Amino acid sequence: MENKFKLGFGLMRLPKLEDGTIDVKQTAEMVDLFIEAGGTYFDTAFVYPGSEEAIRKALVDRYDRSTYTLASKLMCNASLNDVETAKNEINITLERTNAGYIDYYLLHAIQRSNYQMYEDFKLWDYVKELKEKGIIKHYGFSFHGDPELLEELLNKHPDVEFVQLQVNYADWDNPGVASGRNMEICAAHNKPVVVMEPVKGGILADPIDTVKEIFDAQNNGMSYASWALRYVCSKDNLLAVLSGMSSLEQMKDNLSFMKDFKPLDEHEQEVIKQVQKALDEDKSIACTACRYCTKGCPMDIPIPDIFNVENRKKGSPDFRVKREYTIVTTGHGVASDCIECGQCEAACPQHLPIIDLLKQAKRIEDFQ
Repeated sequence: MENKFKLGFGLMRLPKLEDGTIDVKQTAEMVDLFIEAGGTYFDTAFVYPGSEEAIRKALVDRYDRSTYTLASKLMCNASLNDVETAKNEINITLERTNAGYIDYYLLHAIQRSNYQMYEDFKLWDYVKELKEKGIIKHYGFSFHGDPELLEELLNKHPDVEFVQLQVNYADWDNPGVASGRNMEICAAHNKPVVVMEPVKGGILADPIDTVKEIFDAQNNGMSYASWALRYVCSKDNLLAVLSGMSSLEQMKDNLSFMKDFKPLDEHEQEVIKQVQKALDEDKSIACTACRYCTKGCPMDIPIPDIFNVENRKKGSPDFRVKREYTIVTTGHGVASDCIECGQCEAACPQHLPIIDLLKQAKRIEDFQ
């Protein structure tokens, strides 16, 4: 399972055309650059809209199957209560991708709110059956829970082959994500890690001003995203580090420092510590806009968009709060429509107190 080129191509946030569909032509150009540089690991999912079909056109139809590896995922959530529907996801994935088999198959987004469903549906046994049949090559799980649950799962399922974790410099010591501790647990169990969210859904690619000032003071021309990716890629026990690139420019930037990768040196590690301190003092909402919270919202509230307005309001005194709030909520529910059902908090990989945050956002509706 060793992967010498650590950068993986995350396919959750592919470039979009004006009509909102995935730009397959640009995606194919990104695939070409990635493979030319030595990349092989592509990561899609059943629940990433349009992603599996797009990668069939941009990758599978254009390259020999032996030249790359493809990861996809089986997702269980509160709206899915049928074991046969869950098991059929792999068939739909194979139809969408036309890949013939999946190299790395994951039980997806496991956390306290849903882990029992994977147990009750016996999906751990199911993925082992898929491996025995050659439908998948390796199986693992992506994880958004606490260290105690991770330890429990690895003890209960010792034959799992890898774990996908959220790891970045902002969450290394964050008790809600526990990147550092979860990495330690995987190493203790000899499970290689696939890293997701190394730039925290793009937040660390365009960080708050105080963080930018610290990085800019280094005067080395490095992008903010490069600091985040190099921080993670400097860690041990890595299978791949996924970057959800959304443009050719982002791909080129990532490859510029990953083709001849150099770990962070001692001085650069100290810079990261300064940045972590600045982030500890920041009060922005740490939403990565994955939109898992919106899929089952009975009031159709665009939660990530509202949180983005809140964050931008804090960052700029001239920001036209009410106007932007009206734009993102037109045709949808507003913060005051929340009925506090809690499905969003159960789905949130960042474990945000979404109900309380929406209560605070109600104040925007009263702005003149």
